Amino acid sequence: MQKNKVLSLEDRIPKLKEQRRKKANRRLILLLFMFFILIACVVYIQSPLSHVSSIKVTGNSLYSESQLARAAGITKKDNVWKIKKSVAAEKVEKLPEIKDAAVKLILPNTIMIQVKEYEWIGYLVKEGGFFPVLENGKILEDNKKQTLSENVPVLVGFKEGKALDELAESLGSLPEEIYNSISEIHYTPQKTNKFHVSLFMNDGFEVSASLRTFSEKMVHYPSIASQLDPNIKGVIDLEVGSFFKAYEKEREEGLEEEGER
Repeated sequence: MQKNKVLSLEDRIPKLKEQRRKKANRRLILLLFMFFILIACVVYIQSPLSHVSSIKVTGNSLYSESQLARAAGITKKDNVWKIKKSVAAEKVEKLPEIKDAAVKLILPNTIMIQVKEYEWIGYLVKEGGFFPVLENGKILEDNKKQTLSENVPVLVGFKEGKALDELAESLGSLPEEIYNSISEIHYTPQKTNKFHVSLFMNDGFEVSASLRTFSEKMVHYPSIASQLDPNIKGVIDLEVGSFFKAYEKEREEGLEEEGER
């Protein structure tokens, strides 16, 4: 009777032993799985599989993929996990034509460089060539061209500084149809107005304006030009009011701006 009373819990509950065994097996499987994952990660990091296999670039037109990769300091010998993406993006943004840049990893081993370039607002004429001018007022001194390849205004007499910055900002706010109607912009400072410019339009008219009020006044150009005889060319003065002086005749015509009727 005494021996019969000394019974283990496992003997009393046969299923408990089986449950413990299954639980132990699950733990073992989990540990083995984590072990193999760890081994796989180590092998991946140390093998060529973790090296950059390709570098893709989007948003570029002025630079090639190889040029932007060099600027970012990324090569196919690099380990994708050792690339500091924010640092690489900052290096790309140092290029004068690049406005914004981002570097991303596309698993398993592709690097994506996304860029946004500054727009070209015009070509500056100097030294017998044409130099692109960016929307931030920078002149691409190392990008001299002999012919025009973009449909943007030709700029004459400008240099980097306040006047060119004012012009770049003003052109960026103009409606596209007015911007496209400008052929040339000459910087013609006067004693009373150091921000004076002379514009030559595609329709043959000349515009005298101040960069201080340039974008505000030029939005009325289509309305003003429509009031003039297209066969009589001259200067449309937009500095203060709005009046027209013909080249052939010394006469002035008052013009009514749209919105002031």
